[in-house]
Amino acid sequence: QVSGIRNGWAGLLGRGDVEDLTPTSVRGILPLGGTILGTSRTNPMKEKDGITRVVALLQANGVDGLVAIGGDDTLSVAAAMSDAGYPVVGVPKTIDNDLAVTEFCIGFDTAVGVVVEALDRLMGRDTGWVGMVGGLAGGADLIIIPEFAVSLDQVVEHLHRRRGEGKDFSIIVIAEGVRMPELEPAVAAAAAAEKRDAFGHIQLAKQGVGDALSTRIEDKTGFETRVTVLGHLQRGGSPTPVDRIWATRLGVAAT
Repeated sequence: QVSGIRNGWAGLLGRGDVEDLTPTSVRGILPLGGTILGTSRTNPMKEKDGITRVVALLQANGVDGLVAIGGDDTLSVAAAMSDAGYPVVGVPKTIDNDLAVTEFCIGFDTAVGVVVEALDRLMGRDTGWVGMVGGLAGGADLIIIPEFAVSLDQVVEHLHRRRGEGKDFSIIVIAEGVRMPELEPAVAAAAAAEKRDAFGHIQLAKQGVGDALSTRIEDKTGFETRVTVLGHLQRGGSPTPVDRIWATRLGVAAT
């Protein structure tokens, strides 16, 4: 018997329902983005005796083991539960593709597909996997990711070089976690205004790194710029065949 807990760790702490997952109830969800169970940003490790309470609640409901599906935040809690002696299977599911000792994470391929589709129409957190792979596949002219430092002067030089080659446009992909000294005043001000969740994260897209870069480029070059922030659109795409197959295989192995 497989049951689903609504609203993630918040549900386990008594703010969600437990429901049986049957072939009938989950039929038709394969092509859907998101999750039918919902999520939360609750961190049991920040609650008093949170891990102990979660384990006790699971045991009281006759749950013999937990399949935790998520990224580093979700799986850090799962690891703590495992350390406490409770049976846990961790499934790596994050578009950021930043979990150690995994070849790739469920959701990454789908997110890259959304990025590529957006780039084809000409319009990852502190890691640049989605920006890099999406930008390469989508034919971006410049890709800026957190792992490699790039200065504003280098960006401006690249744009002028392309203009000198007769290229009237450039598509720049910049990952949301990029830190560029010349952008810091604007980005830092936006970040300071954002509340942190229970895992200590802020919503990076709201820091406006794309808008800040756009403004600086116009100031330095006089070139007209336009900004499109994909943000959570990357998370809601219909899963690609790769993500569907790997998710199915992991689900079978976990149960």
